[in-house]
Amino acid sequence: MAISISVNGKAQQVDAPADMPLLWLLRDTLGMTGTKFGCGIGMCGACIVHVEGKSARACVTTVGELSGKKVTTIEGLSPDGNHPVQKAWRAENVPQCGYCQPGQIMQAVALLMEKKNPTDAEIFETMSPNICRCGCYQRIFTAIKAAAKEA
Repeated sequence: MAISISVNGKAQQVDAPADMPLLWLLRDTLGMTGTKFGCGIGMCGACIVHVEGKSARACVTTVGELSGKKVTTIEGLSPDGNHPVQKAWRAENVPQCGYCQPGQIMQAVALLMEKKNPTDAEIFETMSPNICRCGCYQRIFTAIKAAAKEA
């Protein structure tokens, strides 16, 4: 199946099966490895990207759902890594192993695009489905609060 999508602002014409997960299109076809494979069933959040500005789990979003849509990955969030959320992540030393962090960052950015100054409860509700095996939740929370002040 040939589809046209925009990935990180660049038009892409891709030939892939309609049921192929976006994650594999990004990683295997387009060579963009920032989006991570975690559980493969949309539960952990390691693979979060933005589709049309909304958070989407790339392991369960299929190529067939994306024709004509805009996808943003961690690589496209900020060319120089200076998005307010990325800066807050560095300032708070959020990552330990770092594997889940692209998905955590993309989820946090989606939250802040929707709510400029989220409450503690809104941060908790939005971020709680994202799993961090290292337990960096408090630093993630603190970084989101800091990024909200900057955004």
